[in-house]
Amino acid sequence: MKIDSSEIASLIKAQIKGYEGKLETDDVGTVISVGDGIALCYGLDKAMLGELLVFPHDVYGMVMNLDREDVGAVLMGSDREIMEGDTVKRTGKVVEVPVGDAMLGRVINALGQPIDGKGAIECALTRPIERIAPGVMTRKSVDTPLETGIKAIDAMIPIGRGQRELIIGDRQTGKTAIALDTIINQKGKGVKCVYVAIGQKNSSVASFVENLRSRNCLDYCTIVSASASESAPLQYIAPFAGMAIAEEWMEKGDDVLIVFDDLSKHAVAYRTLSLLLKRAPGREAYPGDIFYLHSRLLERACRLNKDYGGGSITALPIVETQAGDISAYIPTNIISITDGQIFLVTDYFNAGQRPAIDSGFSVSRVGSAAQFKATKQVAASLKIELATYNEMLSFSQFGSDLDAATKQVLAHGAALMEVLKQKQYNPYPFTRQVIELFTVKNGYLDKMPTKEIGAYLEKLDSFVETSHPEIIEKLNANKKFDDELMASLKSAVEEFVATR
Repeated sequence: MKIDSSEIASLIKAQIKGYEGKLETDDVGTVISVGDGIALCYGLDKAMLGELLVFPHDVYGMVMNLDREDVGAVLMGSDREIMEGDTVKRTGKVVEVPVGDAMLGRVINALGQPIDGKGAIECALTRPIERIAPGVMTRKSVDTPLETGIKAIDAMIPIGRGQRELIIGDRQTGKTAIALDTIINQKGKGVKCVYVAIGQKNSSVASFVENLRSRNCLDYCTIVSASASESAPLQYIAPFAGMAIAEEWMEKGDDVLIVFDDLSKHAVAYRTLSLLLKRAPGREAYPGDIFYLHSRLLERACRLNKDYGGGSITALPIVETQAGDISAYIPTNIISITDGQIFLVTDYFNAGQRPAIDSGFSVSRVGSAAQFKATKQVAASLKIELATYNEMLSFSQFGSDLDAATKQVLAHGAALMEVLKQKQYNPYPFTRQVIELFTVKNGYLDKMPTKEIGAYLEKLDSFVETSHPEIIEKLNANKKFDDELMASLKSAVEEFVATR
């Protein structure tokens, strides 16, 4: 997956092929200093922000600073052969990436170049990586669920199509696993997926791709990789390239899921470029516009109304915290941009509670409007019950003699926590989630040893599916409970309980 600068040069050459405008005097400049992948150029008075520049030896750069006396550009190749006094030329074009259905099933770099060994990608269209987000009048409110297949999320922190939901937590707490399971669960649901790996190890990206391929999920996915071994400019533009690819499908009326893994490393790449360009450092050495960096990226995720195609982009940005500190600079910035967060806790993960979601800190600000009514009916009190359980659990550690009511709360809470456990690569269909949540909500599992609950629920799901298929059919058709369906499910569960 290693990228050669000559390959980048050939790709950009193809993008600007056909540009026949005659170069004016202000279309040609001179390199006045170069180093650390940054070139300062004099004489490019009409250069645009984000424009491609051509340096000697087929090295390309992107304009990032427009100062009064010079232009600062970041180089997308080696700066070893570029010298002071070299000529630099404008191209008149900003950085673009190929877009279209040919991207599906492919692994590409930040410039849209294939790195999966499957040959060239034939795309007729390209899009600029930077674009103004859709306006308010073009948008539609979020009212359709994006099912993750993860019980704890679909029940307590539901995500709607067009929403931006942050996944946040320390390293090795299962953030990428949640994103991967969500992508796997989109199989057959008509949702295209884009996964952007920023600053990840090549082996991690290869493992992610193989997991999708082995489950026949790669054909509706595009993987954009700017690995840790690549330059900061490529890591910087990777999420914008992924968003440009997703926007093409959204404007055609498709629903798209995009995952940014992770924006902490994206912020570090941008900080690197900014400090080398001598921009003023602020808090934690990040530049003052770091908030704008991520807001102009994530604001492009939305749901369009029917007049504009009716498509959507659902964004799942991932942010890594240090020792669970969500009050750090980058986490607070992105929390304020997104429509909620899924907070993962190391202690839960180490204790075997997976996914390790903290129901107190996790929230979805718009997803409940898109949640299936049946899920809402069986999970409305879930967060309160878990909060009560956690409070009682802390209190009970200091007392040995507990009253019956406290014991009941603890038993019910322990059963809830067990029901919310779920194995990786095993997303649940909507009906299975509803049946299991209904069973635990009504206390059928409170007196059962927690170790037996998982196997017991699997048998219950199988029983309802085989003996009472009409319940599954009605749930799938209506997505809600009426009195008759609720009574039927209760009767089926009690019938199963009586035989055990």
